[in-house]
Formats: sequence, structure tokens, C-alpha cells
Amino acid sequence: MPTFSRFLRYFMAVGKLGSIRKASETLNVSASAIDRQILRVEAELGIPLFERLPGGLRLTAAGELMMAAGGRWQKNLFELRAQMEDLRGLKRGHVEIAVIDALAKGYVPRIIQAIQSEYPGISIGLRVLENDDVRHAITRGEVDFGIFFEPQSYKELSVRAFVEVVLGFVTPVGHPFGRQPETRFAACADMKLIVPAEPLALCQQVSVLEGSSGIALNKVATSDNIQMISSLVAQGIGVGILTSLDVVTEVRAGVLSFIRISDPVLRPMTLALCTAAARTPSHAAGIVLAEIENTFHELGFPVSLDQKIAGDQNVQGAA
Repeated sequence: MPTFSRFLRYFMAVGKLGSIRKASETLNVSASAIDRQILRVEAELGIPLFERLPGGLRLTAAGELMMAAGGRWQKNLFELRAQMEDLRGLKRGHVEIAVIDALAKGYVPRIIQAIQSEYPGISIGLRVLENDDVRHAITRGEVDFGIFFEPQSYKELSVRAFVEVVLGFVTPVGHPFGRQPETRFAACADMKLIVPAEPLALCQQVSVLEGSSGIALNKVATSDNIQMISSLVAQGIGVGILTSLDVVTEVRAGVLSFIRISDPVLRPMTLALCTAAARTPSHAAGIVLAEIENTFHELGFPVSLDQKIAGDQNVQGAA
């Protein structure tokens, strides 16, 4: 092992444990060898890295800087080793991904399961964050890539795949309202509705639709939780208002129907798979990225079984 990396290993152990003796026991290296390495580097730098106290060692300001640099060095070494393994043709490594809360079920767990089955040597860390926090995690290099809304205005990001997400009504399968793919917001005037509550961002869109349509909503229930709204809809309590992304899993499973709200005042939101523009993904991250890119379209506007049947009947009638 190179001399510097040996020193840094010793130094970081002492810095974390506050004792050469404890570091010696942890590393299984003699205390004198550790002490010599630290004293030699302190002499070369001309500044102490530790305060020698009766109860142990404490980092100086210079020592704190060295600890931070050591952490970066260890991270870079881990990435370098992963890249070296890539060159040897080994499909292994660790990938960090950030996603918004709406993706914590359905698509992401399913695609991760498929990736793990094909590439068991790749481990994956998943962070579920607020929309802006996903963007920050990507640009700061805290994750390899992420999935979040509205990335277009950020030059530091590279969009790898995207779908449009729309607002709509949600009904149980078999509900008469659920046989059409889209309708105007005014169609819900006489319906019992389950409406999103603050702090869900959907509230703002619903308020805009209320104002533009001039109708008073019959709100039988409100909730600040998307899963609760979809569960209430499935129980037949009322018609929900959510985005296509919120119920894509339930619609494809044949549990719920989604009807797009077609009012011109609404603008589709862009859900995007993004990487940092200035960063080249590792080989392992590239493998996971490719798998997600190839299936990202599944997150688009879902069509329910009711709507497929109605569409087929319309085609037959026209014939």
C-alpha cells in the first residue's frame, strides 16, 4: 500500500477514535508505527494535526481539514476501484438514486428488482426526497441520478428520459365516469369528490380549476396523503383528483381508472430522469440508467381496462 494511503488510514482511525491505542487495536497495527507515521507527516507539513491531551488526541484545525480530505479520498478510491472492476468486465458496483415520493411504490421497486435479478453484483441506494431536494442531490454529486418534476430550466442537468404527467379524476374500475380517457373539469359538478389538501402541490391546480370553471365542489373528503386518496376512491367513497403518476400502478393493475382533465388552463408536468451534466456516470450507474431509460415510458398517462374496452367498442361501432 502506498505510504500516503497508509498514513491516511492510520490518521483517520486516530481522528475518529481520539486515541492511538484504540486505533492500534482496531487496525491491528502497533501503536508506535501509527505514531511514527503521524509525527513524520506533521513534521513535513510543519503544523500539528492533533492536540496531545491527557485523555487522548483531539484534531486541530489542520487535522479537521485533513479528515475532510481523507473522506473525499476514500470516496474517490471506492469509485476508482469500481471503475477498475468495470474495465475487467465485472458488472458490480454501488449506485445511488434519488426519487420523489410518488415513485416509492410500483415502478421503481419493480425495476430495481429486475436489475438486481440480472446484475446481482450491483447494490442500489434509494433516497426518497422532496422535488427540489432530488435536484440538489444530483447537482451536488450526492447521487448518480434522480427522477423529479420540471428540470428544464437547470443547465447543470442532463435529461435522459421524460414523460408528461397530467391531472385527472380517479374512479374505481367499472364506474361509468371512468370509461372515457379525458373530460373537462366541469363534469364533476354534481359528484362526490375526494380532494387533495395542503401541503400537496395538487391543491394549487385544483384551486385554479375551481376559479376558472366557477363551480362549487362537493368535497366529501380531503387528505394530504396520495395513498389515502386512492384508497378512499377504491372504497367507492367518491371520485378523486390526482395526477396520472400517483395512480399509474393501480390503473395498470386494473384497480382504478384515470380520466385526464382536459381544460386548457392546465399544463402537463414533465417528470424526468436526470444526471449531472458535468459528471460521467460509472459503469454500474450506466447499466442501471439504461434499464430505467428503456422502461421510463411506463410512467406516462395510463389507460385503464374500462377505457380500452370503450375504445374498442367505439372502433367496432364506427366500422
